[in-house]
Amino acid sequence: MLCLLLAAAPSFAQQKPKPASVIFDSDMGPDYDDVGAMAMLHAYADSGYFKILATVASTRYAGVAPVFSVLNTYFGRPSLPIGVPHKAGLDMRDWQHWSDSLLARYPHRIKANGAVPEATEVYRQVLAAQPDSSVTIITVGFFTNLANLLQSGPDQYSALSGAELVHKKVKRLVSMAGRFPDGKEFNVEKDAAASQRVFQNWPTEIWLGGYEIGAEIKTGVPLMGNEAITNSPVKDVFRIAIPKAAEDRDGRMSWDQTAVLVAAKGVAPWYRLQKGTMQVAADGSNTWRNGNGRHFYLVALAPPAQVQALIERVMAHQPVKK
Repeated sequence: MLCLLLAAAPSFAQQKPKPASVIFDSDMGPDYDDVGAMAMLHAYADSGYFKILATVASTRYAGVAPVFSVLNTYFGRPSLPIGVPHKAGLDMRDWQHWSDSLLARYPHRIKANGAVPEATEVYRQVLAAQPDSSVTIITVGFFTNLANLLQSGPDQYSALSGAELVHKKVKRLVSMAGRFPDGKEFNVEKDAAASQRVFQNWPTEIWLGGYEIGAEIKTGVPLMGNEAITNSPVKDVFRIAIPKAAEDRDGRMSWDQTAVLVAAKGVAPWYRLQKGTMQVAADGSNTWRNGNGRHFYLVALAPPAQVQALIERVMAHQPVKK
């Protein structure tokens, strides 16, 4: 009888999460929280939360694809697909020139933007190969690629239109975008026409981490001073960039990292979701209407210092030998 009771007892061992299949889309240049977000992306892949399908740029400055290649290579995934919006993308880069330092110092297989496909092609090829309703897209830059994807037509990868392909394959879009409940934010404003198309037509739910969330979380100073971490492109970026702006003396505001965090771990206990609809005006400003829409924005529950400490730990993740 004892054996039967033991056999019937439930197991309380923690189950390893099923990895979320993720496409990461970033402007990777005008700011450097993107680099911290990418470190977290790979950290969560190493710990089993993510399966990274592709890393895509929403900018097209010379060298952006090689910068992605540096970071993917450093974290042991040199063959991840990379895409660039060769024609439609904004030509915006880092004024601190940390990207030049990374390209000079660290190995990378991709040497020029011309060596990678158009971003829309990468999206269509990757999405077409995935199970239905399985892909999480994390975007921490401009909405250029997603607008182009929605407008794309059938091709060699899928007979579906872009909007149909997204509806069929994407589970959720998680984005650093907007200022809530109303305002103007960089990622939405800079390609306002693309932002309008996406927020009017995107067929799945969208989780939004607004400007006000990341502005209260400042990271990177502990990473700069971590003597145990050497030869790290992530550490180098914060080491180069933080001293160049007085506003960053306590760390860089960490918008993009929060999007990766909630995509991996969900919103609790740090945030709750406010449901409704985000509307984007022609000038890139956004307004919010509560209700039964497909959009949700993050409302902070935990103190910023708690999220800051978590992000610092994850950004300090070191590559795992494959």
